[in-house]
Amino acid sequence: MFFDFLEGFSYGLFLSCFPWFILGMVEPRLAVPTDPPRRWQVMVRYWFLVPFLAFVLWLTSLPGGMWSPSLIGWLAGLAAIAVEVPVERRVRNWLIGRKADRETRHRLAAEKAARATLEREQREAGVIDLDPANPPVDADDVVLALCEGKRRLLEARRPDLAVQADRLYARYAHVLDVLRGKFDARELTFERSRGLVAEVALGAVDNLSGMASLARGVAGVDAAFVRRRLERDGPRLGAEEREALRRRLDLVDDTERRVRDLASRNEAALTALDDAAVAVARVETEQAQASVEADTALQDLRRFIDKADMYGRNAALKE
Repeated sequence: MFFDFLEGFSYGLFLSCFPWFILGMVEPRLAVPTDPPRRWQVMVRYWFLVPFLAFVLWLTSLPGGMWSPSLIGWLAGLAAIAVEVPVERRVRNWLIGRKADRETRHRLAAEKAARATLEREQREAGVIDLDPANPPVDADDVVLALCEGKRRLLEARRPDLAVQADRLYARYAHVLDVLRGKFDARELTFERSRGLVAEVALGAVDNLSGMASLARGVAGVDAAFVRRRLERDGPRLGAEEREALRRRLDLVDDTERRVRDLASRNEAALTALDDAAVAVARVETEQAQASVEADTALQDLRRFIDKADMYGRNAALKE
């Protein structure tokens, strides 16, 4: 029975080659599953490959005797190519898609590794430009907050202030690198130090947000134009208009004073981070005094945080 089916299948497969060849020469896409389809592929497939396969199947069926092909085998052979072509096309597309996905993953991984290497080199060189739209690959909550602060300052059209976010990120990353070089990540000292450093950086982020809010409030005021107007047309202006222009200038000057005050706080935070990095770098972890020296550095950071909080509360009361 099996050999009868195989013999009928080989006959049906062989006889179907010619109509599929004609169809493929007219429209190759219907007869071959490759992309793009070519007529030479039709010729190779239906003049050589499929007839050779049918011949091999016929030879395989000889042990069962000749001239006893089954009808089911005939029908299966005639329909085989109609089933095989779309199935092969799907398999090819799946393999191509799988290969493309694998190449995409490899490319993204390589780009991520190259970007991480570049960021590390920039940190070591002290030249870092945070991109709010593309945070660093190893960004934590503090770095993401710095990116957000820089984005808000750029939206407020104050790139001169947004540079502070880059400097804060460079100092923050440097201190963390020093901590990782001196302490094990599982040590309590490392966690305490990292928490205090993050607290200092987040305080600076609050200052960046405050500067962005202040800058956005006076973004529509052209101080240079107002000054020129007062200098050029001051005597001819009415008292109310002149007073309104002066109040506008006072508003801009007061806002700039507050912005400079917040910027100076961030400069103090940068200094505190530098001091912490130097203090931790001097710690000799193999000596018995290492924990004492580390605690001293942490106490300095804690004092800075307390002073910053007190200064912020006093400034809020004055306002």
